[in-house]
Amino acid sequence: MPLALLALAISAYAIGTTEFVIVGLLPTVATDLNVSLPMAGLVVSVYALGVTVGAPVLTALTGRLRRKPLLLGLMGLFIAGNLLAGVSPNYETLLAARVLSAFAHGVFFSVGATIAADLVPEDKRASAIAMMFSGLTIAIVTGVPMGTWIGQHFGWRATFLAVSALGVIGALGVAALVPAKLSQPPAAGLGTQVRVLAKPRLLLAFAITALGYGGTFVAFTYLAPILETITGFSSGTVSLVLVLYGAAIAVGNMVGGKLANRNPVRALAWLFALQAAVLIVFTFTASSPVPALVTLAGMGALAFANVPGLQLYVVQLAQRHAPGAVDVASALNIAAFNLGIAAGAFFGGRVVDSALGLAATPWVGGLFVLGGLALTLLSGALDRKDGRRNAAVAQPA
Repeated sequence: MPLALLALAISAYAIGTTEFVIVGLLPTVATDLNVSLPMAGLVVSVYALGVTVGAPVLTALTGRLRRKPLLLGLMGLFIAGNLLAGVSPNYETLLAARVLSAFAHGVFFSVGATIAADLVPEDKRASAIAMMFSGLTIAIVTGVPMGTWIGQHFGWRATFLAVSALGVIGALGVAALVPAKLSQPPAAGLGTQVRVLAKPRLLLAFAITALGYGGTFVAFTYLAPILETITGFSSGTVSLVLVLYGAAIAVGNMVGGKLANRNPVRALAWLFALQAAVLIVFTFTASSPVPALVTLAGMGALAFANVPGLQLYVVQLAQRHAPGAVDVASALNIAAFNLGIAAGAFFGGRVVDSALGLAATPWVGGLFVLGGLALTLLSGALDRKDGRRNAAVAQPA
């Protein structure tokens, strides 16, 4: 794998830390800013919505910029957003800071995923995308637990200041390792994005991403409160549990990339089925420490295993149905990932506020994932139908 992928993974590590560290800090943020737990959970939703909007819009606005300077500029924006979060005096400023960081996130991953795929042979593309996204998973293994520990001992603002330093390291990695000469696809404006959204097959794929990936976040957003109030772990132990969860995610991400290289649809169907089952099981194991840890390891292994396959499948569909807008389709799928996170966190908050309560978030998330599974099976059937039609057209009279 080229060293440029390592640079992308380093930056993804910084971005992944700031995206997910808030999960471990929700009780701390809620107490310090005197807001409810669902209100604190909106910090997750607002960040994800910022990525959802920022990925397609800013990708269109920056489409003519050379890729390496663009990546460096995005890392600068990311650093500024986390510095603002680190000095936030109130809830509203924290939300604004999160949106600023989210704008950098959206464009970085939409551009980075296509760069990763372009740097390797076709049969290694899912693995290359998985390597870039491994920065996210490694962040969950180390960055999120470490950031949670910092926030619990020195205040949550110190966590975001530390993430700013990670952003500087990521920017230096891009400057040193990403080649200056990268392929430059034609710039795609907002009109092109609208045309991509008019493609039913791509819309179906984006819905698969939002439901299948986002379902986990109904429970994951409130994982720290679940572990503290239902399982009975102390806040200090939660940091260690997050290490286990993150380690499982890292393994699942790489395995998912290998499974998706040949047939992403088949891999996604199996992964979604297992993911939904484990979420539902967690509903019953969350109250006992050992069964909860075992189930969490399974949840972690499956939470990101679908990411490489989802991204590769959208690229493959775009090559067939919108060949002039593959970059745009990739950006919109990044938006779909984060729309799923925003929806998962939002509905998780509604579940927590309802009569169902915190304990119901895992099985509700499982229902989301089952919706993603149903759409995956439908899309696979449409692929086979298209294949038969194309074969019939190609046959000589």
